Amino acid sequence: MESNPALAEFKSGRCLAGRLPHGRDLLKSIEKICEEYSITMATFTLIGAVSCATFGAYDQAQQVYVTVKEEKPLEIVSCTGNISLKEGHPFVHAHILLCDDQGKSLGGHLFSETLIYAGEIHLRELIGEPLNRAYDETTGLMLWNG
Repeated sequence: MESNPALAEFKSGRCLAGRLPHGRDLLKSIEKICEEYSITMATFTLIGAVSCATFGAYDQAQQVYVTVKEEKPLEIVSCTGNISLKEGHPFVHAHILLCDDQGKSLGGHLFSETLIYAGEIHLRELIGEPLNRAYDETTGLMLWNG
């Protein structure tokens, strides 16, 4: 079987689980955990609720993100992502699925200015040479090197 040169192999490291701080930015809170625990590669899932959320989708034709900001309480149905390095610092890439009090679902790529009401995270560290994000000419995105 041929190996894929775009893949890197990692071993499973520490497993962290806990509560995220009320009223703080979701992405910045995860980045802070990574800095405090010296985590450079990881995957995570989280559940909970937010008091407001900023998310969006990538417009492939224009190569820009189109964002939406919802200024209301929303339940986190699912949030998953990864941590790698960007310019030498932990960088969180996450997608989120939310629902309102009527059960309407919305979500996409997660951005800052998403404030935690309550959150519980499960983070799995990956041990190996960390992947770095770099500009990709084809897509206009900051993608993993490799």
